[in-house]
Amino acid sequence: MTRRAIISVYRKEGIVELARGLSARGFEIVSTGGTAQELGKEGVKVTGISEVTGFPEILDGRVKTLHPKVHAGILAKRGLPAHEQALREHGVTPVDVVVVNLYPFEDRVAKGVPFSEALEYVDIGGPTLLRAAAKNFAQVAVVVDPADYTLLLEQRDRDAGPDAATRLYLAQKAFRHTSRYEAAIAGYFAQVEAKGDSYGVAETEEVFPYRLALSFEKVQDLRYGENPHQRAAFYSDLGSTLYSVASARKLQGKELSFNNILDLDAAWRLVTELPDPACVIVKHTTWECDPMSAFGGILAFNRRVDGTTAQRLAEKFVEAVIAPGYEPEAKKALAAKKNLRVLDMDTTAIHKVTGFDLRRVMGGLLAQEWDLHRLERSHCEVVSKRKPTEEEWKALLLAWTVVKHVKSNAIVYASSVQTIGVGAGQMSRVDAARFAALKAQLPLTGSVAASDAFFPFRDGLDEIARAGATAVIQPGGSVKDEEVIAAADEHKLAMVFTGVRHFRH
Repeated sequence: MTRRAIISVYRKEGIVELARGLSARGFEIVSTGGTAQELGKEGVKVTGISEVTGFPEILDGRVKTLHPKVHAGILAKRGLPAHEQALREHGVTPVDVVVVNLYPFEDRVAKGVPFSEALEYVDIGGPTLLRAAAKNFAQVAVVVDPADYTLLLEQRDRDAGPDAATRLYLAQKAFRHTSRYEAAIAGYFAQVEAKGDSYGVAETEEVFPYRLALSFEKVQDLRYGENPHQRAAFYSDLGSTLYSVASARKLQGKELSFNNILDLDAAWRLVTELPDPACVIVKHTTWECDPMSAFGGILAFNRRVDGTTAQRLAEKFVEAVIAPGYEPEAKKALAAKKNLRVLDMDTTAIHKVTGFDLRRVMGGLLAQEWDLHRLERSHCEVVSKRKPTEEEWKALLLAWTVVKHVKSNAIVYASSVQTIGVGAGQMSRVDAARFAALKAQLPLTGSVAASDAFFPFRDGLDEIARAGATAVIQPGGSVKDEEVIAAADEHKLAMVFTGVRHFRH
């Protein structure tokens, strides 16, 4: 008995091999548009969708598969006499396999196409096919991911066809695919505003929709969460930046833990903001500046790792390393540390950050724009009598970049080439200044300091001057600014206001 498979895909990888495999197993291949052309070009016999429906594709392709002879074949319950009788009366052939994946709507709108053009990439027939097949998954195998083509063929070789577990797995994956697609469209429409009888993307960079639809794909289950009694998993948001820990490729080492991923993310996000060749060391999402605290930490590089650097790393106990590539000698040196987690970042990945920074609270969710502010020297205001030297300017900009990524309240001491001391997550700014000095292993004399928020009183500045710093960068904006500026002049410190605060809770 001839069985029928409908194939209509945007992602063409592996589709010819799948169609040949299904044909060899007695399937009639029904297809549309570009997929039919691709299969026909490779010698696969294809039945056009119009031959099935007896109706031409109309409205510039908007209506092709939306037809009872297609959807009745998918939705009919096999073995139910009334359904089988209806199929016979109307000349409908049952469909056993549906293979569909949808055009990546996000890619088109990310390129800034006009609203009218974006609207044409809202697929109707594809999601309808998938939802119908996934609803009737007990009798129709539905596949959206090329990675599952081999599984489909293997399962079709079973006497009874795909087993129940496989059918359910494929169906929930199909619903995830359509859910994500609809979420992308809803998110885009939330950014569109009406202008009379026309429509366009709103001028505001971010619009917070009334309903926030989220879709994430599980990367892996984790051994446990922050603590052994908490279960955990890692999910990726493919609609956000691709240049992220979620897209990194693990070359070697133990499985990543919940805390590893948090630390890798913190280190990677900072190191990618540093323009010069740099390494960031993080432990428990806190930046450390001494060899003792770096023990068992996470290292992130913004340049390809060479053999000499890797050899030095291999001599230390490090939990994980992430970098945009490794020289062959580096891979060899790191391979000696079998448990060391080594992650490679694809340098061709997209840097653009989209979506929202999300934080869960009990019973709800907070959404905000990502803190993507990059400070330009020309936007700074020197408020002290003494201006920073060129060397101090370089150090101030480095310290400011680092303090942006440190948990509040935060003070960072730095030179022009490295961070020297970090005071993170303290109850007061004075304590943060003291703690940063306590952690410093290098002399603080001649260093500079950055504060993530303004100084409410002069005592924090007095502490920084006492530690040996010669320049300070801070947002400004306190009612006590004049008092703090006077203290800077008293200590002969150069002080710069940025006008931007970087709280990180």
